[in-house]
Amino acid sequence: MGVILETQGLSMFFGGIRACKDFDLRMREGELIGLIGPNGAGKTTVFNLITGVYRPTEGKVLFLGNDVTGLAPYRITRLGIARTFQNIRLFGNLTVLDNVKVAYSSKRRIGLYSALRRGPLFVAEERKVEEAALGLLDRFGIVDRSGELARNLPYGEQRRLEIARALAVEPKMLLLDEPAAGMNPSEAEDLIRLVQRVRREFGVTVLIIEHQMRVIMRMCERIMVMDFGETIAEGTPAEIQSNPRVIAAYLGRRATHAAGGQ
Repeated sequence: MGVILETQGLSMFFGGIRACKDFDLRMREGELIGLIGPNGAGKTTVFNLITGVYRPTEGKVLFLGNDVTGLAPYRITRLGIARTFQNIRLFGNLTVLDNVKVAYSSKRRIGLYSALRRGPLFVAEERKVEEAALGLLDRFGIVDRSGELARNLPYGEQRRLEIARALAVEPKMLLLDEPAAGMNPSEAEDLIRLVQRVRREFGVTVLIIEHQMRVIMRMCERIMVMDFGETIAEGTPAEIQSNPRVIAAYLGRRATHAAGGQ
């Protein structure tokens, strides 16, 4: 498969603080790659650079061979990159259905004037969007919750809704930022199956940040490890588990934290 995403020497500095330095990533279509590292390693900064939230201090982001470095987030979404966030960002006071319908707005062809008139074309498009949104919710097993407020969903179903909403824009690539955060073991198992199914059925390439090692090790073919803004290892799950630098990054950080708490 062809290369879908490539970052070249991606770096981000906030004043004198290095959040990310010389991050190089090359992903082929259909891959599922994990990005891991201790807290503060720079993982979410990478996501923000890829999706246009930050403009890099140095380096490039190439998507399907095109330079998308520093483009506005909405433009990057339209090109085919969707994401979720570490902290769930649903519209809590909207219904489950409306949360997904909002995501279809970028694909609407009816202008403001037609929408205000609520003519036949608007009504037909609205019906089409609602049918598509309900179909997506059905595939995620939450269609029976479509009329409920998003904030009232259980945590695991809120995560499902967030992923469903991201897929409503029909992306070619999906970035998931700690989707298993706060989940119990049973919910995490469901998430593993869900992400694998999404990749297979929707044909998307997936880059995932996750702290639950069991989730990452079971889900990904390839894993990249960051520490203090730099990539310190890359390989298969088996290679990462036995890598001395990775072990030192995690165990060393934990040992320091434990000593500070005594």
